[in-house]
Amino acid sequence: MENKKNIKTFVLATVSDRRTLLPRLIVGLIFLSEGIQKFLFPELVGTGRFEKIGFSDPAFWAYFAGTFEIICGSLILLGLLTRIAAIPLFIIMMTAFITTKWPLLMDKGFWVLAHEYRTDFAMTLLLIYLFIYGSGKWSIDMKINKSFKK
Repeated sequence: MENKKNIKTFVLATVSDRRTLLPRLIVGLIFLSEGIQKFLFPELVGTGRFEKIGFSDPAFWAYFAGTFEIICGSLILLGLLTRIAAIPLFIIMMTAFITTKWPLLMDKGFWVLAHEYRTDFAMTLLLIYLFIYGSGKWSIDMKINKSFKK
């Protein structure tokens, strides 16, 4: 029973100030937008991109990633289960690094990687930030957390 309480406390715990609002907006809106675009423009950023990268069954993986980006991006925007939502998005970012940026580093060197990876790097750090600090004062997590303490 104590273990369940600790998990619930960790998942919903958050800083009690507004510091995470801007990171939540950045991460949530970008992932929501990118997920929607995988469905709207499949040849450019969805199935076509995943096929170009070399994924087997690119349609499945494009829509799978897009669905997680939409759901988790929305959760982060709302500040609902922010820590949990950050995990699949972090996995997506690591997969993107391994499949697209690592080969770039090997083929073209550090400075080309530094240029191409700048946005992904910022998003990855913001996801880590949200995982550590939670969703902040203006979030559903905070409201739920307060109701548990009553």
